[in-house]
Amino acid sequence: MNKLLPALLLLISSASFSQITVTSSDFAVSGDTVRMSSATDPTIDITTTGANQNWDYSYLSVNSQNVVDYSGMSGASFLVNVTYGAFAPADYHASYFLPSTNLPISQLTSFLPISIENPTSYYRLSGDSLSMVGYTLTIEGNEVPFKADTIEKYYDFPLNFGNSYTGRGVVNVDFNPIYNGGWLQKRTRSSQVDGWGSITTPYGTFNAIRIKHTIVEEDSVLVDFMGFNSWVGIPMPTSYVYEWWTNGEKDAILRVNTRDVAGSEVVSGIEFRDYYRSLAAVASVENNPEVVVYPVPASDNLFIDGVNTSTAYFIYDSNGSIVKSGEYTNGIGIADLPASNYLIILKTDNGIESRTFIKK
Repeated sequence: MNKLLPALLLLISSASFSQITVTSSDFAVSGDTVRMSSATDPTIDITTTGANQNWDYSYLSVNSQNVVDYSGMSGASFLVNVTYGAFAPADYHASYFLPSTNLPISQLTSFLPISIENPTSYYRLSGDSLSMVGYTLTIEGNEVPFKADTIEKYYDFPLNFGNSYTGRGVVNVDFNPIYNGGWLQKRTRSSQVDGWGSITTPYGTFNAIRIKHTIVEEDSVLVDFMGFNSWVGIPMPTSYVYEWWTNGEKDAILRVNTRDVAGSEVVSGIEFRDYYRSLAAVASVENNPEVVVYPVPASDNLFIDGVNTSTAYFIYDSNGSIVKSGEYTNGIGIADLPASNYLIILKTDNGIESRTFIKK
């Protein structure tokens, strides 16, 4: 019996951190809700990957939480159901819809003299893929659906280590008769399952695979200038999505979004699967009162008490772009920054600290 025990423990240990396969059954379906927490770490490790990894992101601190509601088509309007519901062509039968993060709404509204709100994406989940079949936009108060001319594939099931696939999407939006103009989106999503192993986040430890998505997008807007239509390109930087998926959790255990800025990847968002937390309690624990950013407001220089020299800092503007970064020594020159509100992220010996400040 004593000889069998070590062998049994070895078997259990090897099974605990095994390579997994992710299928459509591991993804959310209509009616599901999933709680996700957001975090901030501009220097998060996204380069370590491969076989039999042990990814440790247990240090991440919760900034906020969001409940993702996978809304079924029964909650959509009649017009939307005609486009994406049971009466639509089979390829456009949507399984659920979510608020969209794929549309450059701020850029569109800067070009067009019309209001565009509530961008929503519609997804079709099947046994072999998850695809985005189109959008709806609220234009001048009217909800209008726009089917994808080419349906973009997000995931190709089953997902196994070493798999790769490409999804291409084209959406051509004609704003007539509300406005004599349009918008054209072309996207190419190149995805690779480039790692497997064990991942630890504040939510727990799981067997996981990692997927890297590289998204190249070309957007153009058709504007009416003195009675003549002209296409104007909207610059869209290459973006990347790093995801860790496990079995049975309905969404990614961890998702890191980055974008290309002058040839370097800059982190634009971090979220992870989580349970309910009291954010008031979290905030009181994670913010070190000894870390003080001053003066308030600041004009030429920003100073920080409570951190060591060589502490890495990242300053974000209101658009989420990094406008200044480096290692803190005796102050940070900010005279060149426009007057506005800013967020500074500090990577200290005790973890990530975030503060806001005003540049006057």
